[in-house]
Amino acid sequence: MSKLGFIGLGIMGTPMAANLIKGGHDLSLFTIGPVSAALTEAGGKVCASAKEVAEKSDVIFVMVPDTPHVASALFDENGIAKGLSAGKIVVDMSSISPIETKEFAARIKAMGCEYLDAPVSGGQVGAEAATLSIMVGGDETTFNTIKPLFELMGKNITLVGGNGDGQTAKVANQMIVAMNIQAVGEALLFASKAGADPARVRQALMGGFASSKILEVHGERMIKRTFNPGFRIELHQKDLNLALSAARKLGVSLPNTATCQEMFNACAAHGGSAWDHSGLVRALEIMANFEIGQKA
Repeated sequence: MSKLGFIGLGIMGTPMAANLIKGGHDLSLFTIGPVSAALTEAGGKVCASAKEVAEKSDVIFVMVPDTPHVASALFDENGIAKGLSAGKIVVDMSSISPIETKEFAARIKAMGCEYLDAPVSGGQVGAEAATLSIMVGGDETTFNTIKPLFELMGKNITLVGGNGDGQTAKVANQMIVAMNIQAVGEALLFASKAGADPARVRQALMGGFASSKILEVHGERMIKRTFNPGFRIELHQKDLNLALSAARKLGVSLPNTATCQEMFNACAAHGGSAWDHSGLVRALEIMANFEIGQKA
């Protein structure tokens, strides 16, 4: 299937689309706002609407911020559904509600098409390097059809289960990431306030059982104070809201997830909605009245 469409060309969608073009595929494009010149120079064709993308494509990828944006891209007057015909495949790579994903999938399948939810982890760096982890929910035959395209964008590609299960896996991922960011922030703040060099503490910890990708990447950002996105706090807030909302419906308590959400809320209250999510440490610093790297 060489005729592909991509809707949603932000900091994640643009490099993902670029990797599909590099793979030799024709790509129709639509986004709110301008399309990157790099995509059009590489051969991407800009369309006037999501409907036009669907009309011209066999497989349509969606990468937008939140559940309402996916609903709009799919079902608005000039949305994807208006341009579909039987046999086409819609692949939503956004991070959205697992419950509403099941509803979206049912509506698309009723049109004689297939639907995969395939949220990703790895951030802008992973999108650019084509090393994203991709968590997929949907039919196995459809997954196998699309897998060669996923392999142009990612490395760890897993069919988790049916529609909605990919989104459930992504919510779980975001819970773990948030808690790890908070743990690293607390550890480096403690070490710094105790008088140790946080950079050297991080270096020491990287060689032990506490080593993690969060300590490696986000720990460095905390020490260097580089909170430019990145993955914005407001997006991680959205993902944790999905977790907490689903947990209430399931009757599950997620106390540490709730605490992390409060830390993100505190950052947002201090103007940090657009910070990289490693900026969660700023909430801890504000409470301690002490900044990592400051002289004890």
